Amino acid sequence: MPYLTAPADACRTASGEQLGFGVPGYAHPLLAPAEWAELTRPGTPLHWAVLNIANGPGARPDPHCLEAAGRLRNARERALRGEAPDDAVRASGGRLLGHLDLAHGERPFDELIADARSFIDWYRVGGFYLARCPGERSGLPAVRRLTGTLHALLAASDSADDGGRLVLGHGFQPYPGYAEAADQLVTFQGPWTDYRWSQVAEWTADYPPERFAHFVHGVPRTHLEEAMRVARWQGAGTIFFTDRDDRDGQSDPFATLPRYWDEIVSRIGPGISE
Repeated sequence: MPYLTAPADACRTASGEQLGFGVPGYAHPLLAPAEWAELTRPGTPLHWAVLNIANGPGARPDPHCLEAAGRLRNARERALRGEAPDDAVRASGGRLLGHLDLAHGERPFDELIADARSFIDWYRVGGFYLARCPGERSGLPAVRRLTGTLHALLAASDSADDGGRLVLGHGFQPYPGYAEAADQLVTFQGPWTDYRWSQVAEWTADYPPERFAHFVHGVPRTHLEEAMRVARWQGAGTIFFTDRDDRDGQSDPFATLPRYWDEIVSRIGPGISE
């Protein structure tokens, strides 16, 4: 299989190392209460979850999203103070990231910064997920400017410990220079039929697994172990796999829990990632 023919240095996430979840963005807490509750369930190795109200922070604070954000933030704070040492979800990170849509580089810088300030002021996010991030070399200077400003905003706020986290949501393997512009890159987002035959870019071998995330939909339960093996061989430290797809009557297969959520949680197991 192609993922097994990647350079040896790229096979970085050995079976004994810890994978964790990155949640691209559940539906609104009123529509997906079980999904949001799972984010603070003990035993869930959550790295981060994205809050997206209306392709961004929305026009005003949403009380239901404020409550969901507060639960996740409080859980993380308790872990950082050492009050919940046995709670794996809190120990493994559990950051809340605000959703910023870059529209492949078409959105004005000022609009993005205004959305970022709203996320920080209203929801006290611990970082940002930069959706539809451009991946070509020509787009890199603008992305660097944006991520530098976002890091400065997070550092000046009281919502983000250790400077916060920025994730570039390319969904594909971008120009290598983007690896120096943020904390993590989403280098695959798509269906299992493509993922199982995918190949990792050789330049990713220069970075540890915590720098990469993979989101895969349409993964059958019977292929779950194989999907996890692909992620480990390709050096992804953060994943979200689901058996949902756009044929389930929804446009976003990542908006709800996979039917095998309990099984994948047990397969990954608890762990401390940060």
